[in-house]
Amino acid sequence: MAETRLAIVGAGVAGCALAACLRRGGWSGAISLLEIGRGPGGRAASRRSRHDPGLLINHGAPLFNIASSFNIASSGAEPALLEPLRQEGWVRPWRGAIQSLNGDGQLAAPIDDGFSSGTLWQGNGGMDQLSAGLLALAEQQPGTTSSRYGCLVRNLVRTGPGAEAGWSLRDGDGTELLQADWLVLSGSLLAHPRCRMVFGWPDVPLQRAAALSDDPALTAAATALAGLESHGSSNLLRHLSPEQAAPWLEQPWRLLQLQPPAQQRWGLRRLSLQQLGDGRCTLVAESSPEFASAHRQVYGSRSSAAQLLGAAPPADQEQAVLAALEAAVQGAVGAGLGLTLPTGNGAQRQLMRWGAAFPADGTDRGLPAHLSLCPASRIGFCGDAVSGPGFGRVEGALRSAEALSEQLLPRL
Repeated sequence: MAETRLAIVGAGVAGCALAACLRRGGWSGAISLLEIGRGPGGRAASRRSRHDPGLLINHGAPLFNIASSFNIASSGAEPALLEPLRQEGWVRPWRGAIQSLNGDGQLAAPIDDGFSSGTLWQGNGGMDQLSAGLLALAEQQPGTTSSRYGCLVRNLVRTGPGAEAGWSLRDGDGTELLQADWLVLSGSLLAHPRCRMVFGWPDVPLQRAAALSDDPALTAAATALAGLESHGSSNLLRHLSPEQAAPWLEQPWRLLQLQPPAQQRWGLRRLSLQQLGDGRCTLVAESSPEFASAHRQVYGSRSSAAQLLGAAPPADQEQAVLAALEAAVQGAVGAGLGLTLPTGNGAQRQLMRWGAAFPADGTDRGLPAHLSLCPASRIGFCGDAVSGPGFGRVEGALRSAEALSEQLLPRL
């Protein structure tokens, strides 16, 4: 069985950023990233098609921001990794216009929702290029950095007693996937009770591992992560032909936020209009938290959750959710903006559901930063669920990885 010095579960922004930080910090030990998705990115991923090279859908985060309200004097103006990503062309400024929609279906000024204020960026050629760029930064430095996709880690087992024990990562059948000296979880799936509520797992892997340990820090971290409150999002992904896209692309916005009365009326949070290079466009409609909660067990049949977690719903349930989201979009943009969303059998549509997309109330109630590393158990945590600047956002994922790397480097 392959062994590694450090295993990182999750190749989203935080996991890839951690690998980049450790390499740029001079550490050359073996790093293995294990990711359930088809490639890097996590919620900042992009959906592409083998049959249609021009199709691109940023189906999670359409952009990322570095909030202008951040206290520059305390820790610097921006995450340290942003500059090399910018210099090497992996990210670029996001130039799209943002507007909001009120409860009467009329356009209004943007609102500060925390996710679309400050300095705005996007991956150059798709949001997945943010994580791809972070991996490229890691691979520029000495050391072996490997990634394994379509891989579900289901069980976390210590390899022995004492501070020198490592971790055995296993699948749902108990088959060992990898042994590692150190482990980092860059997401909350293995730590949160939603894995039981939604996927029917018999236990929460991190809680089970903590219960078998005698490490108070790990117990505290597992308890804090299990208590995270977040909202899900059921996302409609639509592909519009040049003829269908034309009136949409004439709109004065590329990101449309729905004000609270509009969210309540139509069950949507925001719309992202993404122009392709041949006159086509894609539309991503993100549901309100209430809509996502009501349909929390309906994942898209083409998603990793469906294929690896057994979350594929009956076809009629998926189609019903898609139809409800399409009706909501049509209701929101029809009367006031005069737009039409084509429907019918020829409509190219998909469903993508994120189980923990946003903090429940927008406040910083994540994992306390002092619990992000448990040295006695050789386990660490990073991602947007760690408290601090950027909590709940891509910025928080970058900053948490940078902070964790500073704690890990002297110990690896």
